Amino acid sequence: MRKELHPGEQVIVVSRPQPRTLIVPALLFILIPALAAYASAWIVKGGPARLVPLAKDSAREWTPWLIGACIALAAWVLLGYCLPRVMGWHATKYILTSQRLVARYGMLRRRDEQVPLATVRNVVIHQSLLQRVLRSGNISLETGHPTSMVVPDVPEAATFRNFILDAINDLPPDGGWGSEGMMHNPDAAWPWETREGGRDER
Repeated sequence: MRKELHPGEQVIVVSRPQPRTLIVPALLFILIPALAAYASAWIVKGGPARLVPLAKDSAREWTPWLIGACIALAAWVLLGYCLPRVMGWHATKYILTSQRLVARYGMLRRRDEQVPLATVRNVVIHQSLLQRVLRSGNISLETGHPTSMVVPDVPEAATFRNFILDAINDLPPDGGWGSEGMMHNPDAAWPWETREGGRDER
């Protein structure tokens, strides 16, 4: 069953982590197939036989196996390293609504964390040097409860924090959700296509 927005609740912004974590997978995605193709061409042209003259007679017999090893190694790097990191980044979403902040992780094994904005007492940005250069950061929402939330590597962290503060200031006097509304619900789905009154999607 799809998890619906609460009455009067609006999605303000939907974002993903800063994509700097995809730099290495992207480079490998380009370099590994090129290196595998170069190595295969080198093998077909008799490179191993020139490298090891004593194995010249058996070089042709080993050629298909060596080419297969190059292809298998390239596939292992692409499928075992690059693909999981791209999928992990794509499956991570930060959703700020007019009542709460939701962080969703994972595709096959999902994990949801959410904090009602009415319980937030302080919003803090923590940045490393690289994050400062890229204008990203880890946003900590302090609630005074053990369920305080840290959202890692948020792009445009200062703008995202301002969205959170604006949403908190716009809460009704009764605060919307109380602390009893704080949940950890790994199985609930989110209506991603429903973005009422959305400002932006990063």
